[in-house]
Amino acid sequence: MNISLGDRELKIGVFICACGGNISNVVDINKVVEEIKQLEGVAIAKTYEFLCSKPGQGLIEEECKKNNVDRLIIAACTENMHIKTFREVASRIGINPYQVLRVNLREHVSWTQEDKEEATAKAISMVASAVESIKFMEPLQPLKSEVKREVLIVGGGIAGITAALELANSGIDVTLVEAKPSIGGRMAQLNKTFPTLDCAQCILTPKMVDVASHPKIKLYTYSEVKDVQGSPGNYHVKIFMKPRGVDSEKCVGCGLCSEKCPTKAPDEFNEGLSQRKAIYKPFPQAVPAIYTIDFSICKKCGLCAKACPRGAINLEDKGKDIELDVGAIILATGFDLLDLKRYEEWGYGRHPDVITSLQLERLISPTGPTGGALLRLSNGQPVNRIVFILCAGSRDTSGRGVPYCSKVCCMYSMKNAILIKELMSSTDIWIFYVDVRAAGKGYEEFYEKGRKEGVNFVRGKIGEVQYNPSTGKLIVRAEDTLLCRPIELETDLVVLCPAIVPSKSGLELMKKLKIPLSEDGFIQEKHPKIDPVATLKEGVYVCGCASSPKDIRESVIEAQAAAKRALELLASDYITIEPEKALIDKSKCDNCGACIGSCPYGAITSQEGRVNIDLISCTGCGACIPICPKDAIELMHFSRRMLKAMIDGAINKAKFKPVVLVFIEKKIAYSAMDQVGLNRLKYPYNVIPIYVPSTAYLKLEDLIYAFSKDVDAIALLEGRPELIELMKRRVREFQDKLEEIGIESMRLWFTDAPVPSFRKLRDFFEQLKTMAEDLGPPPEIETMPPEVESHG
Repeated sequence: MNISLGDRELKIGVFICACGGNISNVVDINKVVEEIKQLEGVAIAKTYEFLCSKPGQGLIEEECKKNNVDRLIIAACTENMHIKTFREVASRIGINPYQVLRVNLREHVSWTQEDKEEATAKAISMVASAVESIKFMEPLQPLKSEVKREVLIVGGGIAGITAALELANSGIDVTLVEAKPSIGGRMAQLNKTFPTLDCAQCILTPKMVDVASHPKIKLYTYSEVKDVQGSPGNYHVKIFMKPRGVDSEKCVGCGLCSEKCPTKAPDEFNEGLSQRKAIYKPFPQAVPAIYTIDFSICKKCGLCAKACPRGAINLEDKGKDIELDVGAIILATGFDLLDLKRYEEWGYGRHPDVITSLQLERLISPTGPTGGALLRLSNGQPVNRIVFILCAGSRDTSGRGVPYCSKVCCMYSMKNAILIKELMSSTDIWIFYVDVRAAGKGYEEFYEKGRKEGVNFVRGKIGEVQYNPSTGKLIVRAEDTLLCRPIELETDLVVLCPAIVPSKSGLELMKKLKIPLSEDGFIQEKHPKIDPVATLKEGVYVCGCASSPKDIRESVIEAQAAAKRALELLASDYITIEPEKALIDKSKCDNCGACIGSCPYGAITSQEGRVNIDLISCTGCGACIPICPKDAIELMHFSRRMLKAMIDGAINKAKFKPVVLVFIEKKIAYSAMDQVGLNRLKYPYNVIPIYVPSTAYLKLEDLIYAFSKDVDAIALLEGRPELIELMKRRVREFQDKLEEIGIESMRLWFTDAPVPSFRKLRDFFEQLKTMAEDLGPPPEIETMPPEVESHG
């Protein structure tokens, strides 16, 4: 059907991008155009090599003006790219920017298919679905909300420090939260940095002092973020200051308390190579320069309190809750190192002379446990030979380690080898590597410097490290894969270079914030190329090793970029909010309140007996809509008749069997589907996506309607973690109802679709298609429920 606009019919413009062959090499886009031209309402359908380019945008503008186009469809790459670009094109030619639809023919079609005919058939079905649904898209205007011009930064390493100073120096108030007693992060533990061999402390400590003294920065160390609610421009944050036992206003860092403390524990800053007291300062340059009580080991003997001349000790400290409002959040939660005790063949944790690279950093640091002297931990004797084992847990697909490269191990091993050679030129140093990766400014030259210093590089992995009781040394056995021969070395010290993994505290925080993670457990960027510091949650940005392993230079660059993105968001007193919200039809609503408990974001409340939706908190998921007994709630940007039209358009052009319709939550699950394509995972072309705000929007009648249109199987993919359990229950209820009207419950499937789990979707779709083939066509529905008959 077509829609009338007063005295004329609605006109739709469809533009299909070749994407430099990324789409057109697999999809016959000219055939798609010929099929789509035949659809009612399509005034123009054209292809172009790069629609996002200036000539491509010019083509869209010219053709739309010439053909009086009212709605615009762009069939190209993922909606996570260029949506702003094409909305701006629409605005320039008088089309409402919210009457633009994107069809993902790259990540969701061409990159997941191999057969051109099949890929083309799927593309036609998807574009036809968009054509039918866009007819019912209403013009919208963005909403405005006041902005809180303050930024929360979580993590006080070099990335968090840099972002905080960038923002504060630009006049933005900053709250910096660090889980440890001092800011500084991993960089504070380093001796020097590569490739310039600058003193790490000389670079870092002035910035730490600047953070503590900046009037625009509030610093909360030994604290953690407990909860975040709200939306971009207006986040409400709860912070817990852990019990420190020391009054930061009174403590002057004299250290008398620590001198009297009788309790000791391994020193985390020195990677367990020395002991610290139960009341301690992490390192001499710590900021703030105050002491902290470790209540997990403190015996509360009171000696510290007696020794403190300022009365700063509080052994009954219970911590403190703090609440604040911010406009944007930057996550700089850093990294942990993989526990290498799982690699028993290397002897870490059993042989004291098998250490990690970070432990070596502390050994050769002038502020380390040995004052910079490189000594064997087993007997305190000098080290004459060292063996470095690179990729210790990195690039390991066995399940014990991680499959990715940790990026910095090659370079910091060379750095430490060069430093040791400069101090003790007679030291025999061997570096066993898989591949030397020296990609960076001055990195290759740094590698050559190491070779010239006499460092021995061997391509090959260490098979085992054993202790030789007759000499008291370690025996390393490996294979030189270049010379194809075994190597056996006796050495004083083995240094393992562990894989960089997401920080444990960071992962816990991401669960609270509902931040999607990538397959490797790091924070998923909105787009790895064109938006690498934005997360999939608007107003939340990421920098440093929270998103992937990287060196100091890259972390600082990302921190500056994240600060810039936050500045953009907070540039004015008001923020523009997408009008993807739920609205209550007051003429239908009887204020029963059934919808209030259905909202996972707390956006629906009752005030003075009237139910209201807070448009700032509402995320437009639609979970409240099936709950309303009066059908009084609908989404501004998505309607039941749009959904029906999507199904009609997809099925009417689906010239294949079986037809598997997959309802995909349009943010996180959509991004998971993007990852399937980015990784070139293939799945059946029979899987036709229908994008919905969330699967919680769906009613039973929607599924029955699809089955009535000869759909063979349906799957629901939900990415929002707060909706997954709800949808599991609803799907079971849907399956029971389908059985009652003669449709096998096996035809309806559900899976959660967080981004890290994208690989499972390929098998999920394969199994779904196989099941649909085995079951054959669905039975005809003899008696349609009344709500389905009147649907739309």
